Amino acid sequence: MEHLIKLNQKNLAEVAKNISCPTYDRSKVKAGIVHVGIGGFHRAHEAFYTDQLLHDSGNKDWGICGVALLDFDTKIYNTLKEQDGLYTLVIKELDGTLTRRVIGSIVECLYAPENPMQVIEKMASPDIKIITLTITEGGYNYNEATEAFDFDNPQIQYDLEHTYAPKTIFGYLTQALKHRQQNDLAVTIQSCDNIKGNGDLAKRMLMSYVEKAEPELMPWIEANVSFPNSMVDRITPATSPVDISNLNASTGIDDAWPVVCEPFHQWVIEDEFKAGRPAWETVGARFVEDVDPFEKMKLTLLNAGHTVLGVLGALRGCSTIDEAVHNKDIRAFLKLYMDLEVTPTLSDLDGVDLDKYKETLLHRFGNIYMKDQIDRICSESSAKFPIFVLPTVNAQLTHDKHVDFAALVVAAWAIYSLGKDENQQDLIIKDVMHDALAKQALLAKDNPAVFLELESIFGKLKTSETFVNAFTKAYKAISENGIEHSVISWNKSALKHG
Repeated sequence: MEHLIKLNQKNLAEVAKNISCPTYDRSKVKAGIVHVGIGGFHRAHEAFYTDQLLHDSGNKDWGICGVALLDFDTKIYNTLKEQDGLYTLVIKELDGTLTRRVIGSIVECLYAPENPMQVIEKMASPDIKIITLTITEGGYNYNEATEAFDFDNPQIQYDLEHTYAPKTIFGYLTQALKHRQQNDLAVTIQSCDNIKGNGDLAKRMLMSYVEKAEPELMPWIEANVSFPNSMVDRITPATSPVDISNLNASTGIDDAWPVVCEPFHQWVIEDEFKAGRPAWETVGARFVEDVDPFEKMKLTLLNAGHTVLGVLGALRGCSTIDEAVHNKDIRAFLKLYMDLEVTPTLSDLDGVDLDKYKETLLHRFGNIYMKDQIDRICSESSAKFPIFVLPTVNAQLTHDKHVDFAALVVAAWAIYSLGKDENQQDLIIKDVMHDALAKQALLAKDNPAVFLELESIFGKLKTSETFVNAFTKAYKAISENGIEHSVISWNKSALKHG
C-alpha cells in the first residue's frame, strides 16, 4: 500500500470503506465506566463487549474512559490518544482467516502519571458508575505467605505520604471514593483479572489500604461500593510487529497498536452493581449469583494449562504455546495433569461438561495462527503459580491425592529460573521477583527443596513432606535426563498405575 489511512475519528468514514467500524455516533457516547489498565486483554474483552452493546443499544451512557496507570504505559496511552481511542481487533480464527473490526468504545484516555488529580476527579465524577480493573495478578499487592496486604511495598508507602499524587491503584481509588462519599455517589469496582474471587480480593486489599490511609471512609465503602467477582476468558497474545504490518498492508489502514485474539470469549459476572450497569448480557456476558465454580474451572484448567505449556515448552526450546501443545508428549502430560490432579478438585461444578471444556482448551492452545509467545505466558510467574497451580496442589494434598504432575511443573520452573533452556539458550524472564527466584534457583542446584522456601509464593508448602519429595524427585529427573525424557516417564508412570 502506497498510502495508509491513519486510524482516528476524523478518518473513520474513510476507514469504514475497508473494514468494519462503529456505526454509532461516538460523539454522543458518554463515559460511564473508568477502566484502569488499557492493555491488550481489556481491549479484546470488556471494550469488545461494550462496543457490541453500543452498536446494539440506544443507550450511549456506557462508554469507557481508559486510564494508563503506570509510567510503563506511556506508549499505549500515546497510541490510543493519537487514534482517538480507536483500534482494530483482529480475531484469528481456527482456520486461519482473520475477522477484523474497529472498536470504538474507549471514548476518553487519561495518563495517570502526568495528571493524577485528573484521574481521581474522573473516577469521582457523577457520570461514572463503574470502575473496572485489569492490573494483572501482581497488581493487588497480596502476600501469599501472610495472606495480607503488603505495606512494605515502597510504592504503597509513597502513596500513604502523597495523598493526591499516588502511584498505585489503591491510592487512586481511596481518594476517588473519598470524593464520592462527599457527594453520596455509590459505585461498583469490578476486577477483570485472572484471580479466583477477584472482586473479593480487590475489596479486601483496598479496605486494608483504606484502614491505614482513610479509616473513617470504611463504613461508607461497605454500604455504597460493590465488588462483584467475575470470570474473564479470551486468549490475547501480545501484538507483534508482523501483526501490525499485515493489518496495515491488507487494509490500507495505519493502526499503530491493534489487538489480536482468539475467537472464543467468555465473561461471567456476579450481578452486584450499586449504581446501574450496562446490559452486557445482551451481547454474550452471563450474570450469575455465584461465579466461583466458573472461576475455579478457568483458573485451574486454562490459566494453569498455559503455565504448564509455558514452563515445559520454554525449557524444551519452544517459542510459542501452539508449538508446545503440538509436542505429543507435552500435550499428553497436560491432559493427564488436568484429568488426574485438577479435575478431582472441581467436583462442585454442576451442569458443566468438564471433558468437553478440557478438549476445547487443547484446541484453543493449539491454534497455530495465534503464535502466543511463551515469554508472555511465563512472565510474572511468581504471581501466577500461587493463583493457577498451587490451589490444585493444596487441595490434592489435603486429600492425600496425586501431585506428581504439578510437582514436575514447579521443578521445571525452578530450573527455568536459572535462565537457560536445555539448548543453553538464554531465556527472557520478566518477573518482579526475578532476583529472588534466580538466587533460590542457584541454591536449589545443590538442594532442590530450597526453591520452595520462597514463602511469598509457596506459603507453607515446604512443610509438606509429600510435595517436597515429589518436587525433589522431579527436579533430579529433569536435571539428569532433560524435560522431554522426564515428561515421557511421568506420562508412562501415570498410565501404568491407572
